[in-house]
Amino acid sequence: MAWRIALRRLGKAGGIKAREARQREWDRRYGEDAWAVGYAIDGAFVRQEEALESVYQASYDAHFDAHPEDLAELCATAKALRNPHAEATTGVDLQVPAILESLRRRGLALAGREIVDIGTWEGRGTHALSVRLSPLTIRCVVDEGRTLEQFWQARKVLAVWEDER
Repeated sequence: MAWRIALRRLGKAGGIKAREARQREWDRRYGEDAWAVGYAIDGAFVRQEEALESVYQASYDAHFDAHPEDLAELCATAKALRNPHAEATTGVDLQVPAILESLRRRGLALAGREIVDIGTWEGRGTHALSVRLSPLTIRCVVDEGRTLEQFWQARKVLAVWEDER
């Protein structure tokens, strides 16, 4: 048995209704528990849950390692983080959990007074950090030529579980 990539370039997850409709279609077409969303990395299929750590989280960790001033400014400025795009669209929020995990791993906490957006919505953010810490700006650790968002959308695939022949 092995994963076979069935669809490439799935694009954005979308709002909750669109995600659930697409998942129901995949259940119907491939069978429940017979498909998975993930990423094509170095010719292999990596499930999304694994890529969240090895790509998404690792990219934020690498950014903070290379830009400790962003980390210091974030801790000094923010009391909370939010993803305005995810809130407005019911989309999936990956960046806020990744940033909070980076803080936790370093034994740091938010100590500021502002709610800081991570990313923007309709061209607006609350702070310069909103853009600097957006996945549209963060470099991807497994593909330095792309931002994290570019990688996350371009390399997203649907794989199906099949018997090897």
